[in-house]
Amino acid sequence: MELLLYILILIIAILLYFLLKKENLIKIKSENNINIPKTENANNREDNKKNFHELFDSIPEEIFLINSSKNILFANKGANKRFQVKNNNNLNSYLRHPDLLTAIEKIFKKQKVDDIEIEIRTSIVSRLKITLYLDQNNFFFNEPVCFLFIRDLTEFYKFQELKSDFVANVSHELRTPLQSIKMGLETFEKNKDLNNNSEVKDFLPIMISQSERMENLIRDLLSLSKIELQEHIRPTHEIDLNTVIEYVIKTHEKILNKKEIQISFKKVNDFKIIGDNDKLIEIFSNLIDNSIKYSEKNTKISIQGKKQNNLNIVSITDQGLGIPKEYIHRVTERFFTVDASKSRSVGGTGLGLAIVKHLVSQHRGEMIITSAENKGTTIELRFNSL
Repeated sequence: MELLLYILILIIAILLYFLLKKENLIKIKSENNINIPKTENANNREDNKKNFHELFDSIPEEIFLINSSKNILFANKGANKRFQVKNNNNLNSYLRHPDLLTAIEKIFKKQKVDDIEIEIRTSIVSRLKITLYLDQNNFFFNEPVCFLFIRDLTEFYKFQELKSDFVANVSHELRTPLQSIKMGLETFEKNKDLNNNSEVKDFLPIMISQSERMENLIRDLLSLSKIELQEHIRPTHEIDLNTVIEYVIKTHEKILNKKEIQISFKKVNDFKIIGDNDKLIEIFSNLIDNSIKYSEKNTKISIQGKKQNNLNIVSITDQGLGIPKEYIHRVTERFFTVDASKSRSVGGTGLGLAIVKHLVSQHRGEMIITSAENKGTTIELRFNSL
């Protein structure tokens, strides 16, 4: 889908280049007192418009050309088939969404606009991703026009929802029998007669440890499936990152003291973002928990906040095992672990960074990982500031 869009933009750029070149040639000839009839220019414009229309009609995605009043000047076959469009109708009749309308207003003001995803509720619910492009050179009409390239992501989101529901249902069904097994093992552990048996004494702690790991795995799977379903919903609350990070550090005091790991946090004034308090706590809990798990005793974890332009940035740096360079791009994949035996020994599930990635994405933030093997890891989170 993305490749098709890039190809489309490339084709448009090439055609625009040749049109510009052609207009420049016409301009040069005019300066040399060679008269070109206006009707010929008008015919050229109509021919160009016709060629572009044929090109757009061959593309299966929906395409609109609109003016600054949001009136539809052209809709390709895909858009006509989906929306039953009539030219000169207003776009609001077919795609009325506040985020889209705001983006169109911005692009006509020549402001940068990123791709947007919107949900349209008619007889069915549709998820659409829209790319906007402004033609300021009046190649098609006697005024600037905005292109809307629309991709339908509804089936993709339905598949994601189906997958998440399946994981959630299976995880929920596993939780009940696992609780019974864990209770039985804990009962055996308290039985003095069984503890006198050397075989039971050797294997019982392993069984309890693995049941706890399975419980953590099920909990993380349920959490991840829920996060994936809600990832497109933007948080709406004003949150102070200083307060969240201080709370998470306090909840980890016991294990920090046990491993004799020192942690420092450099606060920043006016460190607020639009976010979800519980989900931000989950983000920083996972990151600090990872730093503790994969660090040796008597090491340090440093958390630093800073403001940069319109961003609030938090960096978490540890002195742990680090990540080999070739694996850094994979550590946010679910169940991926650099060292499986080490991950099992510390109770890792391979889902922590996957959860963090999706939660940061829901906050429209960015996560950057830098690491060196046996030298430690730095994870930088970038959020839009208030």
